[in-house]
Amino acid sequence: MSAFALEEFSPPPSLDAPGGDLFREMTGVRNTVETEVFGSPDLAYEPEELLPLWLDRHTARYALLARVEGRVVARGLTEWAVETTDDVAWITIEVLPDQRAAGIGSALFGRLAAHALDAGKRTHQAFTIHPPRDGAVIASPTGFGTLPAEDPAVRFLLARGFELGQVERASRLALPLDRSAIDRLHAEAAARAGSDYRVHRWEGRTPEEWVEHMAIAANGMNTDAPWGDLEATQDVWTAQRIRDEDDELIKSPRRRLTVAIEHIPTRSLAGYTELSVPPQTGRAVSQEDTIVLEEHRGRRLGMLMKLENLRHLEDVAPGHPSVTTFNAEENRHMLDVNEAIGFVPVASGGGWKRVVAV
Repeated sequence: MSAFALEEFSPPPSLDAPGGDLFREMTGVRNTVETEVFGSPDLAYEPEELLPLWLDRHTARYALLARVEGRVVARGLTEWAVETTDDVAWITIEVLPDQRAAGIGSALFGRLAAHALDAGKRTHQAFTIHPPRDGAVIASPTGFGTLPAEDPAVRFLLARGFELGQVERASRLALPLDRSAIDRLHAEAAARAGSDYRVHRWEGRTPEEWVEHMAIAANGMNTDAPWGDLEATQDVWTAQRIRDEDDELIKSPRRRLTVAIEHIPTRSLAGYTELSVPPQTGRAVSQEDTIVLEEHRGRRLGMLMKLENLRHLEDVAPGHPSVTTFNAEENRHMLDVNEAIGFVPVASGGGWKRVVAV
């Protein structure tokens, strides 16, 4: 196998600027690897969709590419939120299938981990995706979910001192929906929520009246979402960060559909859910964050929001084949919601952690 070389990489300001073609090539590596491990192209992003995420100034990102004979064959990232109170860095390594077992992943990891440590980030976390596979498994410390013990990504991380902290379930909802069944579930959820709650939905930029409330709800992902044995990342969301994210996302050809629930007596948001919709109808939609703040749980608000956003999707962007989502295996409430709607399991995700001693 040919020798490889590593190089640092920064995103270009646009795909037409110098570095745009390299960003396209890097995106191709990402999509090839994620299609392989997920078993379908549901997680693929076009370069025009990915670049706005890379230009988010609230995320610190150190990226490396690996080349063999001039061709980009792997990528590695170390990322963390700029506004944070933790010492967590997330590490991602993706190597094309025909270039594995040549030391590329190890070389990328060494550089990425050293960069994180230089920045004071001693807690390193990673996320892996695994299709169904027979054989030995390792169990999540939460007691919910397993991963294939002989998967190369599992072996790679275990060999570098990582421990499994959580297992997630990847699920897919086939579209179009059975509208009569969805309408029935929606009516039941709305009745359970009662008259104190009101649904709002929008596309794209957050309405100014809800910006502050969305920041409060987004911060709830740090404390209210299940993290297992992982370190809960303490990203700090402010109204300005919400606006800045909106500024970047509207540059993407993807459409973001949001449904939020207002608690009428307090004129505040009880939660929200988002869908990320690619422009081509032949591609899968991604279910993004869903959060119901703790004081509002037990009223089927999660069900109500998800159903309302699926209606929203059919109203403004019909024709997509499916929706994909990830949820912690111990999050039985949200899995119950998804299963009732029609989501079925298709893969597993692993959350990994290692803490480097001083």
